[in-house]
Amino acid sequence: MDVRIFRPSKTAMQSGRAKTDQWVLEFETDEARETDSLMGWTGSRDTRRQLQLRFETKDDAIAYAKRHGFNHSIDEPEERVVRPKSYAENFTRRA
Repeated sequence: MDVRIFRPSKTAMQSGRAKTDQWVLEFETDEARETDSLMGWTGSRDTRRQLQLRFETKDDAIAYAKRHGFNHSIDEPEERVVRPKSYAENFTRRA
C-alpha cells in the first residue's frame, strides 16, 4: 500500500501559515473515483481515501509508515522567499 507524506500549503483563505506546520500522511489508491449520474458527485468505495493522519514531524510520519509496512513517498515543501519591500516601492516608476 502506498502513502504520501507532505506538508500542506496554506489555503487562499488564509493570510498566515498557522495550520501548515504539521506533516500529513494520506493513502493513495489505484482505483478511479466513480461519478454519481444523478447528482454528479464523485466518490469511491475505498474508505482509506477519507483518512488523513497528522504528525508533528516528518520523521514521525516516516516511522509510522515503516512500522506498518507502507511504501511512502515524501513531497518536500518549497520554502517561501520573503523579499523585504518598503511602502515607497508602491509609488516608484517601473520601466
